[in-house]
Amino acid sequence: MRALTAALAAGSLIGGYYVARTTKKRELGGAVLAAGAATCTVSWWRQAGPAPAIGSLAIMLGAFGTSHPLAKKLGAWPSVLGVSAVTAVTSYALTAPRD
Repeated sequence: MRALTAALAAGSLIGGYYVARTTKKRELGGAVLAAGAATCTVSWWRQAGPAPAIGSLAIMLGAFGTSHPLAKKLGAWPSVLGVSAVTAVTSYALTAPRD
C-alpha cells in the first residue's frame, strides 16, 4: 500500500501538470493535484500516523512549488518528473507503518 500511495503522489503531480497544460486551465490541474494530495494524506495518516502524513504532504506541496522555478532552468517536463520522483521516494521513506 505504501508504494501505491507514493506512486499516487507522484502521479498527482504529473497528472495535474498534464491536465493544466493540455486544457490550458490551471485550476483543473490544481484540482487533480488537490484530489491526489487529499487521498495520499488520508492513506499516509492511516499507515504511519499524523507526523509522517503531514511531513509527506508538505514535501508534496513543496515539490509543486519548487517545480515552477526549476522549470525555468530545466524545462517543464524534466522539472515535473524530477520533483515527482523526489516526492515518491521521500514519502515512501517517511511513511513506514507504525509498530
